Amino acid sequence: MAILKILTYPEKSLLQPSVKVETIDEHIKQLTHDMGETMFAAPGIGLAAPQVGVNKRIIIYDTTAENPDDENAAKEFSALINPEIIAASGSIVSEKEACLSVEDYSADVKRYETVTVTALDIEGKKLEFDAQGVLAIIMQHEIDHLDGILFIDRISLLKRTMYKKKITKKLNDK
Repeated sequence: MAILKILTYPEKSLLQPSVKVETIDEHIKQLTHDMGETMFAAPGIGLAAPQVGVNKRIIIYDTTAENPDDENAAKEFSALINPEIIAASGSIVSEKEACLSVEDYSADVKRYETVTVTALDIEGKKLEFDAQGVLAIIMQHEIDHLDGILFIDRISLLKRTMYKKKITKKLNDK
């Protein structure tokens, strides 16, 4: 197991679409374990492979994220290979949505309330499930990463421009 480096905006590779995983081999399984360890160390509730510099359609998420107040819940994650949202309905606002790749910033983001996701599990078994609430937000956020979309691409142009100026200034001051 290893803690991986999380890439941050304005890293250009974060804006590239990811490629499908053709074979779930030991390398992919090890990557998902390392991603899980990295996510919990960050700490976060979801992580996509592009965030750790791997251009593959893999996400992991904290299976206990829907019950953050349950202190007895063991930290566990699930991996989804080649996930896709095949249906979506309703509308909610994800309040103060944040991202491990978008440092020092959060914003309200309009998201679907319910999504239906298809994917493969780490053993290659086909899954299809409905996600609501926090899990729906995680699915949309992480699958966006696989499509080269950051949550700041889903906020107003004014807020996005202000964030980009802040980051540019921070990078120039280094």
